[in-house]
Amino acid sequence: MIKVQQLTKIYNKQFALRGLDLEINYGQCLCILGPNGAGKSTFIRILATLSRPNRGDILVDGTSVFAAPAAFRRKLGLIAHATFLYPELTARENLIFYAALYQIANPDTRVDDLLKTVGLAHRSDDRVRTFSRGMQQRLAIARAILNEPEILLLDEPYTGLDQSASQLLTDRIVELKTAKRTIVLITHNIQQGYQLADKIAIFREGRVALECDTGAMSELEFQQKYNEIVTAGGKN
Repeated sequence: MIKVQQLTKIYNKQFALRGLDLEINYGQCLCILGPNGAGKSTFIRILATLSRPNRGDILVDGTSVFAAPAAFRRKLGLIAHATFLYPELTARENLIFYAALYQIANPDTRVDDLLKTVGLAHRSDDRVRTFSRGMQQRLAIARAILNEPEILLLDEPYTGLDQSASQLLTDRIVELKTAKRTIVLITHNIQQGYQLADKIAIFREGRVALECDTGAMSELEFQQKYNEIVTAGGKN
């Protein structure tokens, strides 16, 4: 489905990605792990077409995502460090706005259902600027799955979530996996990533240091391999 070819990104003469190659199949949950500075978030931003590489390409079914980025974004859901919410709008207004962008049928019903799902129905008419970080993340989850995305991109999505919200997000990821949606998850939690993923990639210094199916080794073996790779590469 997604084929990453020699992806290279340079910031201020420093390489964030160094000719990165990666393949993600339909319906697969890929977990990306690695130390800080390994290029994980840079990769997600490029895959989301929020940034352009200096070199290389990302192909979906043989077509570059940069050829028609707006069309590709319609297939995406994204949870990142930024919530992409409008603080002066209410929770409901934010979701209605995004529903209009995605041309979702029966938007009121869809929005009401999602607000209930993420536990924000009682705050639906409150401005987002009054929400805690955890509540904003809950609403960001609703925004990300509003269009029932074919591809869900998650960059450290558990940041700022309490235990209840974390379980809610895990449940949504499992539901999307069951529906054979494609998921790319960045996390520092190795156990969590291993248990959710079908495939794992370890990034180091802007390259893929290891790529394997989770069934290829036990969680303990993977943890040991991860430690070896990170120790060998250091933190960049």
